[in-house]
Amino acid sequence: MYIRFPGHIWGHGLNNVLQETLLMSYLAYRTNRSFVFEDYTWSHTPLPYTIYDFALRPPRLPLNAFISGPSAGGPMPPSANARAAVSAEHWEKVCPPARRRIVSSKDAPHSAEGDVLIRWWVDTLAAVPDSCVEIDSSSQVVFDRYFFGEPRILSLWDSLITSPILTEFTWSPLVHSAVARNFPMLQPRSAKALMDVSAAGTLDGLVAVHLRRGDYKRHCPRLAGWGTAYMGVNQAPELPDRLDALALANMTGADRHAEYMAHCLPSVAQVAERLRALRAANPGLRRVYVLTNGWGWWVAGLKKKLLEDGWDDMKSSLELVLDEEQSYVAMAVDMAIAEKAEVFLGNGFSSLTSNVVMLRRAKGLAASSNRFL
Repeated sequence: MYIRFPGHIWGHGLNNVLQETLLMSYLAYRTNRSFVFEDYTWSHTPLPYTIYDFALRPPRLPLNAFISGPSAGGPMPPSANARAAVSAEHWEKVCPPARRRIVSSKDAPHSAEGDVLIRWWVDTLAAVPDSCVEIDSSSQVVFDRYFFGEPRILSLWDSLITSPILTEFTWSPLVHSAVARNFPMLQPRSAKALMDVSAAGTLDGLVAVHLRRGDYKRHCPRLAGWGTAYMGVNQAPELPDRLDALALANMTGADRHAEYMAHCLPSVAQVAERLRALRAANPGLRRVYVLTNGWGWWVAGLKKKLLEDGWDDMKSSLELVLDEEQSYVAMAVDMAIAEKAEVFLGNGFSSLTSNVVMLRRAKGLAASSNRFL
């Protein structure tokens, strides 16, 4: 019993693809079918490389280069009584076109709460006896960007983070090898703490901070203009930091813009102030790791400010030592470090942040260890 979603997104960043992949594999799990996972595809060019951000990159990479676990063909726990995911190549062998049953997403309640949407799919697919099901999402994608950007996803929260899709999630061996390679930079209390995937395997004393720059210089002002709230997962009620969208809506344009920028694209001084408050609440914090696509000069200025502010050390994405293969999964390496940090300080508007928060909660880390700028 298989289910494939050929209309999956491509040409988007890793975290847009990852959040969709996790939800689609969760849907497959709920319908007791094998999820058919796909390559991470940036471009459909026939050439071996494409250009992005002034650099060459492969147009597609195996999903297994980024993640392991049930969504990428890893084993389900025996207690789950669930079917393992399979690759698209395996699907082509066992489900030739003549055996495929096409099921449309056209009538799905796309604007409903997440649990209602999943229940519709469970009931619909329960009535389909065919082994090979292919979802036609040409009229309406199964999980659109509004689903991930609104609190509707939270009606699935308890079920999702306790499902094997997330409890058995782990990063790929390639990602783990990159984390291990940067052992000296991360300063874990032991090698075991670095490689332990349980909640006990945290990097004590480390706060990981997600500071996206680059395209966010354009994106954050747009969010202010739209009055956008945090990503759906980042609105979970147990998380300590909230964005008061109603209060922001009542602000003048200039004040609202400034407030959004403080949460979305903070200055060096604002980052330092936020980290100072976190250290006061968590006195054991001594070191900072910054997940960023910022320019080196900006990161250097931030490091200078934080060292002046009493932090023992600051490292960033720019200082990771990676080989050629590891460099293609550098964002996942960043996320694996953030997942293990004692405290994570994220950007509530970001899908990277929401994915890290989701993985940390599934790992059993306290909600209070996830904070927002």
